[in-house]
Amino acid sequence: MIRFILFIVFVILLDIYAYQAFRFLVKARWGTVLYFLITALIIGGLFLQFATGDRRSWSAMTQFFIVTFIIMIVSKMVLIAVMFGEDIFRVLEGLYYKLSGKTSSYALPSRRKFVSQIALGLAAIPFASILYGVVKGRYNFKVLKYTLHFEDLPDAFDGYRITQISDIHSGSFDNKEKVDYAIDLINEQASDAILFTGDMVNNEAKEMEPYMDIFSKLKAKDGKFSVLGNHDYGDYVPWETEALKKANLDRLKEIQKEIGFDLILNDSRFLEKEGQRIALVGVENWGAGGFKKAGDLNKAIENIASDDFKVLLSHDPSHWDNEVVSHKDHFHLTLSGHTHGMQFGIEIPGWIKWSPVKWRYKHWAGIYEEQGQYINVNRGFGYLAFPGRVGIWPEITVIELKKGSETA
Repeated sequence: MIRFILFIVFVILLDIYAYQAFRFLVKARWGTVLYFLITALIIGGLFLQFATGDRRSWSAMTQFFIVTFIIMIVSKMVLIAVMFGEDIFRVLEGLYYKLSGKTSSYALPSRRKFVSQIALGLAAIPFASILYGVVKGRYNFKVLKYTLHFEDLPDAFDGYRITQISDIHSGSFDNKEKVDYAIDLINEQASDAILFTGDMVNNEAKEMEPYMDIFSKLKAKDGKFSVLGNHDYGDYVPWETEALKKANLDRLKEIQKEIGFDLILNDSRFLEKEGQRIALVGVENWGAGGFKKAGDLNKAIENIASDDFKVLLSHDPSHWDNEVVSHKDHFHLTLSGHTHGMQFGIEIPGWIKWSPVKWRYKHWAGIYEEQGQYINVNRGFGYLAFPGRVGIWPEITVIELKKGSETA
C-alpha cells in the first residue's frame, strides 16, 4: 500500500511539472481541468483493472489502460527532460543578471513558449513509437544470425545450425496468422535443431491449446528440445488447491510433448553425428532474486562427461552469472531468454543497444562471452503485459557452430 501511495505521489508531481509545457498552449480553465482529468482517468482505470480483473488473462480493456499509461508516462518524461533543461538555464540566467548588476535582485526569467513547443514536439516521438509498437511491433519478427567458433567442437558438428526461440507467452497472442507466419519463418532457417528456452504460457497451460496446431508445424532434422521458464509453473495466479496447480503444470508438459518438444528437466540429451556427440543440458527455471530456483545444474550433468561439448538451456540469464560461468565444468554455449529486452529500447546493430532492463540484468540481449563461454539472451518470441514492442523486436535466433578460432 505504501508503494502504491508513493507511486501516486510521484505521478502527481510528474504531471504537475509536465503541465508547464501545456499551459502556454491552453490557457483556459477547461484546458487545465481536461489535462488533469485525463491523467486521473488513466490511472484510475488502470488501478481498477488490476484490482478487479482476472489475473489469469489480460483483457482488451486492461491492455488499453496499460498502453495509455505507458504512453502518458514516457511522453511526459520527455517533456520533463526538456523543461528541466530549460529550468537549469533559467536559474543560471537569473544568477548571471544578478551578479552582473543588470538586476538589483534575483529573479527567475519566464519560460519560453518555443521551448514548450519543442518539448511537445519531442514528446510526440515516443507517443508515435509506442503506438507503432502496439500495432506492428509485437509481430515484427526478426531473424538474428550468429556464428560462434570453438576449438574443441567435434569435427562432425562444424557448421551445425541451431534455432533458438524463447518466451512464447501464448496467452498474449491475438493474431494466429502472424504467429503462423513466424513459424514458417523458423522452418525456413532449416536448422539442425530447434531449442526453446521457456515461458510457453503466461500462467495456464490452456493458453497454448489454440496454437498447438501451429507450433506442431515446427520441423528440425535432429529434433526440438525445451525447458521451463518461470511463467510455466503457474506461480503468478491463485489456485484453489495445490492439486490444480500441479495438474496445470502436468498439462503443460503434455502439450509440449504433443507438439513435438522433448522437455528437459534437470537432465541432458545427446545429439549424435558421425560417431561424435554434443550434449544438450536442460535445467528448470533458476533466477536470481525472488524468482523460482528449481534448476539443478549438477543433477542435469550427471550423465555427461566433463569434456563433452555442452549447450545449456537455462531460461534466466542470471543463472549464467551466478552458477554457470564459475562452475567446475565448461559450458560452451548457454541459451537463455526471460528479459524480453523489456520490449522497449533503442537498437541499431553495430551502433547502439540500450534498454532500461540493462539496469536489472547484466546480460539482457544478444551474445556475451566470459572465460571462453558464451551466452545468447534471446529477446523473446512473444510479449507480456505491454501488448507491443518498441525498438526491441521479437526474435528468432540462428546460431551456427564452427570448428576452430574466429581468426583462423
